[in-house]
Amino acid sequence: MESGVREELSALVAAFADRLQWQLHHGAWGAPTSSSPRLSRPDSQTAPDPKPPDAATPAATSDLAAPTLEQVRADLGDCRRCPLAAGRKQIVFGEGAPDSEVMFVGEGPGADEDASGHPFVGKAGQLLTRMIQAMGLERDEVYIANIVKCRPPNNRDPQPGEIEACEPFLRLQIDAIGPRMIIALGGFAAKTLLRTETGISQLRGRFHTYHGTPLMPTFHPAFLLRNPERKRPVWEDLKQVMAEMDRLGLNRRRG
Repeated sequence: MESGVREELSALVAAFADRLQWQLHHGAWGAPTSSSPRLSRPDSQTAPDPKPPDAATPAATSDLAAPTLEQVRADLGDCRRCPLAAGRKQIVFGEGAPDSEVMFVGEGPGADEDASGHPFVGKAGQLLTRMIQAMGLERDEVYIANIVKCRPPNNRDPQPGEIEACEPFLRLQIDAIGPRMIIALGGFAAKTLLRTETGISQLRGRFHTYHGTPLMPTFHPAFLLRNPERKRPVWEDLKQVMAEMDRLGLNRRRG
């Protein structure tokens, strides 16, 4: 009898530990504040990243499930959480397939994006579209977003307080989409997502991990417009992504 009780207690403890890890991964911690979304998860890149329970289990069908993009956008609202709101024309939330297997993350909107409300629509956006097509994908098959959703003045880098206010919504977008691959466009996006000060030249060319998802840093399309000789290294980065997509069985046209 005593042995059976010990075994039952051990099983309960193990189940509880699995539950705690799943909650940590899916954002069950933290009270809402006026400056952050209602759903969030820790910033730590060293947190456990377990596989979530099977979809048929009660935990996966509870209110801990990832939000939808519509819910994230509604939570963002007419955001006034940081000073960027004062100078913007439009919030650039992001766009693309809500169940995309590939997600591109840039730094922030520029003038064209601020005017249109859509990400990557200027010359850099046109180059990004060609990059996506070269990978055997169409732009509407991927999802495109930025670290911040309002244009910084004169296209300067976002400041820490602006990132702190905005990045939680990007994390929720990633949770909602569940991409199998993330491509960080430019040093600022890569360093922010990976929590590092290492430059893009050292980061690119190899896979990293963002909360369990493979992440490939590469040069920003705007940088390529100024430095066309760097297009070849970017193509090498994208070829690695394409090879990994093929290995994982993700959808794309084979050229």
